[in-house]
Amino acid sequence: MPNRVTELFKIKYPMIQAGMVWNSGWKLALAASNAGILGLIGAGSMYPEVLREHIQKCKKATSHPFGVNVPMLYPNIQEIMDIIVEEKVKIVFTSAGNPKTWTTWLKERGITVVHVVSSVKFALKAQEAGVDAIVAEGFEAGGHNGRDETTTFTLIPMVKEQIHIPLIAAGGIATGRGMLAALVLGADAVQIGSRFVASEESSAHQAFKKLVVDSKEGDTQLTLKELAPVRLIKNKFYNDVQDLYKTAPSVDQLQQLLGRARAKKGMFEGDLVEGELEIGQIAGLINDIKPVAQIVEDIMDEFILAKEEIINL
Repeated sequence: MPNRVTELFKIKYPMIQAGMVWNSGWKLALAASNAGILGLIGAGSMYPEVLREHIQKCKKATSHPFGVNVPMLYPNIQEIMDIIVEEKVKIVFTSAGNPKTWTTWLKERGITVVHVVSSVKFALKAQEAGVDAIVAEGFEAGGHNGRDETTTFTLIPMVKEQIHIPLIAAGGIATGRGMLAALVLGADAVQIGSRFVASEESSAHQAFKKLVVDSKEGDTQLTLKELAPVRLIKNKFYNDVQDLYKTAPSVDQLQQLLGRARAKKGMFEGDLVEGELEIGQIAGLINDIKPVAQIVEDIMDEFILAKEEIINL
């Protein structure tokens, strides 16, 4: 089903596997790209040389396109970008920062640049910066998020009205019906994260994957807006955060409670008590752990069926 996004990335289906911290290693990106979508390696949880290793392994294992997601709030950003260029990665998704900082630099080196935003205002700034496409992400999404709590299906048509470059919808999408709805509202493609956390190829700890599958409606909450808004599964750490909020804490107190490497502890090491467990609201619709290829096939089958049902109304 060719459109602006499939042509931009040279992929079969208008779907991107999100480059999530502690979940999106080379095995996930490889499986996604081989399934006909765009796989992304998540650089946010990798030291520069670890990222290089993941890129090299993915390049060696597939001839299909893949990219790297780079949250710009992390250190070593220059080294990360240099490695991406040295390893001849052709697609970079940037997030959590000003798109003007790196877009021109990357495009001058022949790289396709996509920026993740959570508002119309930042979508326009990204377009002005010269990005090739935009991911508009609603607050249903897991991980770091927008402060305004704009939902995906409110955000997509608002952004669509204001930009002329390809638009990718993200946040709360894990099914073919969700994908169809996003495209009807004006998106050219979807970016999916949480559904691929619960895949066999995800680098997340098995205990975290199982918790995602077991999660129900209301089991996640957006919090820590004073630091960087993040959607978490409610566990002891989340409850500790809420208890601290009752004391009107300072930013320093919140940062002290968060500490370092808490996301790694939760998602990668499987500490479901003290870890930071990032996942989207759509976890309530995720009921099993499957290979990526099967997930993509299921989504596309449901998409086609739902589209036929709409046509026949």
